[in-house]
Amino acid sequence: QVQLVESGGGLVQAGGSLRVSCAASGRSLSVSVWGWFRQAPGKEREFVAAITWRGGSTEYAASVKGRFTISRDNAKNTAYLQMNSLKPEDTAVYYCAATRSVLGDKSAARDYDYWGQGTQVTVSS
Repeated sequence: QVQLVESGGGLVQAGGSLRVSCAASGRSLSVSVWGWFRQAPGKEREFVAAITWRGGSTEYAASVKGRFTISRDNAKNTAYLQMNSLKPEDTAVYYCAATRSVLGDKSAARDYDYWGQGTQVTVSS
């Protein structure tokens, strides 16, 4: 089992920056892909970004590309999401996810095995 714990959410003004972190424990060496998803009130959970454990290959949703950066520190078993130029529409609960497989669709929530509890990010206008 892998346990994921997010931290770093909060309230920020539009145009500001925030970094959220996701620390893995347990059998974290089995993680092959880290992902970030978000869910706003009344909306479905949506893909934000993903990164492979080996090689650091990244993918981004079109809505965040150029503003958000996903990274990972393998030695610390931690993934990060640096969010810049934040907009009110980025307000959501942000979830960290991890999967053991590199074969699935990295943008599909169904292909992730483990999930964190979520951290709230609120962007005020």
